Amino acid sequence: MDALLTALKAAAEPTRLRILALLRRGELAVSELTQILGQSQPRVSRHLKLLCDAGLVDRLREGTWAFYRLHEGRLSARLVNTIMMLLENEDKTLLRDSARLDEVKQARTATAADYFRRVAATWDQIRSLYIAEEEVERAMLELAGARPIGTLLDIGTGTGRILELFAPHITRGVGIDLSHDMLSVARANLDRAGIDHCHVRQGDMYHPDFPAGSFDMAIFHQVLHFADDPGRAVIEAARLLAPGGRMIIADFAPHTLEFLRSEHAHRRLGFSDDEVAGWLRGAGLALAQTKRLKGSELTVCLWLAEEQDGRAR
Repeated sequence: MDALLTALKAAAEPTRLRILALLRRGELAVSELTQILGQSQPRVSRHLKLLCDAGLVDRLREGTWAFYRLHEGRLSARLVNTIMMLLENEDKTLLRDSARLDEVKQARTATAADYFRRVAATWDQIRSLYIAEEEVERAMLELAGARPIGTLLDIGTGTGRILELFAPHITRGVGIDLSHDMLSVARANLDRAGIDHCHVRQGDMYHPDFPAGSFDMAIFHQVLHFADDPGRAVIEAARLLAPGGRMIIADFAPHTLEFLRSEHAHRRLGFSDDEVAGWLRGAGLALAQTKRLKGSELTVCLWLAEEQDGRAR
């Protein structure tokens, strides 16, 4: 009862209700909440601290940034969902906040899209600055093992390199990406390699337009650090896996290289094993194996996921 009363007291304030409504749509940085709410950062931070202390919101520190998201506990999730159901759908303040959140998300997308347009032709070279890509590719193939793959979905395909890499081991491959420039490069690369059983198409990792159970493997290769809501992307990809399907995530371990955020549109500065395992559990998958490839400044992690208990979800 004490935990419930504490949570109710924390939520019972206009600004904090607005924050909870916004965080239902995904994690946000303090600066973004300040922009949407039209309040000072110290004031917003005080509200966030109360919500965190009450167990309704989690704070994730990354270098000089802090991200906030709804706590995933059973009590907090049920309480927030119930409160949001009781709020009026046409509340003018919440509608205005929602419109401002859309603007924030559009600005994020525009920043990333602009970056991709500028680097589309040299994306592979930029990635190689962080760690030898050949080493990452070799480790990915080893992680996939000798087990037949069948159909493969490459999410955020970029230049299509992962499709090229796995082409000899699959019956069919599809790559999706939001960037037209990246897709043009990927198509040219697949054509040049003579790969005709793989193709690319424009697609959103939050709304992949495929039937459930369409693929035997899904891969996120250096994609999730750009994502607004990586956990949601993992859930959507897991939904597309056939029974017995697997997923490989390749991304950075936590780091403090802020220039990757300011100059290269990285939204997240790497991920911990616990965070990735949490996404996977939420998607009905289990972390089966992890590989670490340490570079001079960045460590690339490979996470292999399989269905929990080997059963269909």
